[in-house]
Formats: sequence, C-alpha cells, structure tokens
Amino acid sequence: MIQTLEWTDRGVRFLDQTKLPTEETYVTCTTYQQVADVIRNMVVRGAPAIGVAAAMGIALGINDSKAESTGDLKRELDQICDVIGQTRPTAVNLFWAIRRMQEKFERIRIRPIPQIKQALIEEAQRMHAADIAANQAMGRHGATLIPSEGGVLTHCNAGALATAGYGTALGVIRAAVEAGKKIHVYADETRPFLQGARLTAWELMKDGIPTTVISDNMAGAMMRQGKIAAIVVGADRIAANGDVANKIGTYTVAVLAKEHGIPFYVAAPISTVDLACPDGSQIPIEQRNVKEVTHIAGKQMVPDGVSVENPAFDVTPAKYVSAIITEKGIARAPYADSLRLLAGQEAEVRG
Repeated sequence: MIQTLEWTDRGVRFLDQTKLPTEETYVTCTTYQQVADVIRNMVVRGAPAIGVAAAMGIALGINDSKAESTGDLKRELDQICDVIGQTRPTAVNLFWAIRRMQEKFERIRIRPIPQIKQALIEEAQRMHAADIAANQAMGRHGATLIPSEGGVLTHCNAGALATAGYGTALGVIRAAVEAGKKIHVYADETRPFLQGARLTAWELMKDGIPTTVISDNMAGAMMRQGKIAAIVVGADRIAANGDVANKIGTYTVAVLAKEHGIPFYVAAPISTVDLACPDGSQIPIEQRNVKEVTHIAGKQMVPDGVSVENPAFDVTPAKYVSAIITEKGIARAPYADSLRLLAGQEAEVRG
C-alpha cells in the first residue's frame, strides 16, 4: 500500500505529492510548523490525509514542548491547533482532527506530562490506522454500486494519496476490481493542479488498473458516447443536507451526469460529514494562488494583467448526488436523515 504519511522516530514522513508522477521523494517534518507548511503547500492533500497529518502535527508539537505545567502545555496546544487550523479551510477533516486531539488532551490532562505526550502520539497513530480501515470498509460498500463492467469516471484524486491509505473514491474502484469487476477508469486531469493526471493516474497505473486520462472539458463528450457507466468522486466537506464540496469542476461533472442519466456517487468517511453545516452555501471555499492557473510547469500561459480566479473547490447540490458512500454504509436522499443516522452510529461506536 502507498505510504502517504507515517509517524517515525525522526518526525512525520510525507510522500511529496508535488513531485509526482515523475519523482517519488519523501519529506520528513520535525516541527509542527513544517507540518503546517506541508499541508498548506499541498505536499500532502486530500481531506482524510489532511486530518491525519494535522493530528500528527499536533502530536509532534506537543512532544517537542518544554512546558513544565499542564496549563502551559494547554496554551501551547491551543497555539499549535491555531496554526494548523489556518492551513486549508475547506477540508472539514482538518478541524475534526484538531477537535479530537483537543478532546483527548482534556480527558487525560490530569496525567503527568510525559504520559500526555505519549497518549497524543498514540491517538494520532490510531487515527492513521482507523482511516485505512474506514477506507477499506467504504470500498466494500461502494463496490456494490459499481457496474460489473464499463467505464468509471473520477475527478481529482481521492485515492491512497488523499488518505492514510487505500483511498475513498479510488478505494471503491479498487474494491470493485478486487471483486472481479471489469472496469476502465477515466481520470479527469483536474485543472489547475492536475491531481487527476499526476496522482490518480500514477496510483492506478501502479495497481495495474486500466486508466485513461482526459482533459476536464472532455467529460461530457465521453458520457454522450456511452463510455461512462458510473462516476465516483471524493469530498472535502459534506453538509447536513447532502451538498458536497469537492475539487473545482466536480459540480460540472455532476450536472453532466444528471443530463446523461449516469449515477454520480460520492465516497467519503463520516468525519467529512459536517452536521453543523446546514447546506453548501455555508461551506468556506479556499482561494489559492492565481499562479496555479496562470502558469504551467513554470511557464506563463496568460497575458499580464488579466483577471484570474482560483477557487480550489465547488459545491455540488445534493439533488445531483445518487448516493454517499461511507464506512458505515450508503446514504441516500433525503440526506438530512440518512447522514445523521450514519453519523449517529459512528458517535455510538466512539462513545
């Protein structure tokens, strides 16, 4: 399995996704500030992976603390969480992970400081292992929705690289292939950061899964030609009503799927569901550096002075979503009921 990130004795080790697919290199962070930079600069990306990275960054910062009292340690924790919390505002898993580490601290704050540090490291490691297990469960649920043969379109990267391992949308595809289904993946290139062309294609090629990369504006034509039997994407935040924030361009794919009668599935862990967010209009959309749009491989592609926008995500209304696949099961409309039910099951397990 691809090692997206891991806790080591030297620090938190990340596969540098900005160098893929031509260069497979790793970055080891020894401070929480370095982990924040890695998240911000998309060395690691994908909502579940960002959540685990945040937890490991917090554990790393606390482990390095020189605090001699629990009060001082708590103040350091708040500062660390604030820095990491400002890195990627759309990915709700980031804030879920921060809350979980804060809650863990509060439950054990009466312990000696060395024990608190070790407990937070172990909590981050548990989150890493739990994410892989959740993705595998998600894959098993989602594989039942994938046709026995035909083309499956995905947008952006929601594979092992976007998680602790195995993947969400690509986990569903992997599980379908493992179940013997004969599918061919069409990967949107996913402008402007090219996660589909660089990362999804790289992952699937390593797994030997037939894959074709297409530019984003080819998706509708492929659907019209009958080459796409199903679509499965990941998510960075899912509102309580089932509206889905995912990589920019996902909304376009969903509308095209509806027009062509093709099922549009979203695969994401329960931690991506934000029940406190009533609908997609309340999801903050990260704006990234315009150079991601204006330049390709360092070469300027637009005239000087032209206005440019670079929202990293868009919101797909729930009416376009055929089903939401989670590790706890498959949610269908009305999502306000089904998502709350599945989230409640998760709360009972953790409780």
